[in-house]
Amino acid sequence: MAAELSRSSYLEKNVGSFPEIIEVAGKRYEKVDDLRYGTNPHQPAAYYRPVDEKGVIGGMEILKNGKNGLSQTNLEDISGALNIVKFFSGTPACAVMKHVNPSGAAVACPGESLCDVYLKARDADARAAFGSVIAFNVEVDADTASAIMSTFVECVVAPAFTDEALAIFHDSEKFKLNKHVRIIRCGNPDLLPKYCSDAAAAVDTVKVLTDGSLIVAAPLLTSLKSIDDLKPARGENTRCGEQVSNVYCSDEMKRDLLFSWYVNLSVRSNGVVICSNGQTLSVGTGEQDRVGAIEQAIAKFEQKYTGEGKLENSVMSSDGFFPFEDGVETAAKAGIKAIIAPAGSLRDADVIKRANELGVALFHAPERIFSHH
Repeated sequence: MAAELSRSSYLEKNVGSFPEIIEVAGKRYEKVDDLRYGTNPHQPAAYYRPVDEKGVIGGMEILKNGKNGLSQTNLEDISGALNIVKFFSGTPACAVMKHVNPSGAAVACPGESLCDVYLKARDADARAAFGSVIAFNVEVDADTASAIMSTFVECVVAPAFTDEALAIFHDSEKFKLNKHVRIIRCGNPDLLPKYCSDAAAAVDTVKVLTDGSLIVAAPLLTSLKSIDDLKPARGENTRCGEQVSNVYCSDEMKRDLLFSWYVNLSVRSNGVVICSNGQTLSVGTGEQDRVGAIEQAIAKFEQKYTGEGKLENSVMSSDGFFPFEDGVETAAKAGIKAIIAPAGSLRDADVIKRANELGVALFHAPERIFSHH
């Protein structure tokens, strides 16, 4: 009880003490609101947006609030989820975020409804999706809203909602478990910068170090715009000579590779994302070694996600290169048939040679996409 009172007093003392205008890296920001709390309940926080620039997230409209306002983690999850669905203009997509990592994501395959897409994203890791933040790139309809309200959710963000969907979200009598769900209308995710060619319109990132020092860096974007940009891995060294990936990969698998890559941009490194048919099957994240991230993702799928089946004919992205052949060997043993990862290892040729021997198509991405958030 004493600790709880101390925390409450601390919040009362500090909430509202954040200035209305701040300046960071030469840019002025206006306070939108004081947050429920920061990363943890004893950390006061406030939410800012660039002055006179509402933006896709900064101009969000809360259509239904929960018992309390938003927290810092809610906003970070909203940002991470929109950072995934922004890549799929014209095709329904959904990202389910939990603790600033995607637990699942999905994009529509031919014949699938938005509700189908949501269920694919949620059920990629239904246990982790409990209490998640969900983002869509299209209008949310009634069927999707009903599916969302069947389990506990923190926030739902989308560029639009039908009137029928909003009525379902507000029906606290029927959906008591989710009566405090927050419904938020954002701007058009298509407007968010995606590719390295959009760098001029993107905003630099700012990292605050423990002593208050700042690191200002260019944002994390990608050069990969379509499956035509996927290039077979190529490498050369004195042990193996020149090696080129020669395993066939269908266009369907290439689309899954690109989808996996886009999801991986919002995964904490070391990160791997395993996908099939427009759905993440498993996400390995936060490991200190690459093989560990792959092993983690495989174990999640086999032990937690479905409890059955294998990853046969799935694809995988890795946010960093493979320093040795063991990463490809671990993936191939699980049934993964195609991988995208950046080049850069002294043993690239060895890795390509081994992938060819194992029947795994290997593609080299033009950049690394580590995300150390």
